[in-house]
Amino acid sequence: MSGLMWRKSSFSSGLGSSDCVEAAALPGDLILLRESDDPTAVITTAPTRWATFIRGVKRGDFDRLPQ
Repeated sequence: MSGLMWRKSSFSSGLGSSDCVEAAALPGDLILLRESDDPTAVITTAPTRWATFIRGVKRGDFDRLPQ
């Protein structure tokens, strides 16, 4: 998966930080997600599911998850 443009949240704790989620787009409408401290573990999702998740984050749907 070299050559992909991985993007991280602007809320990450700085350059070189290893505590953030990164996302990249693949040709064919797939989104890849990985944790920056373990870049070999990658999950794939569809753009519509990713967009639904992002809307939920922005609405605060996950701010108070049960523990």
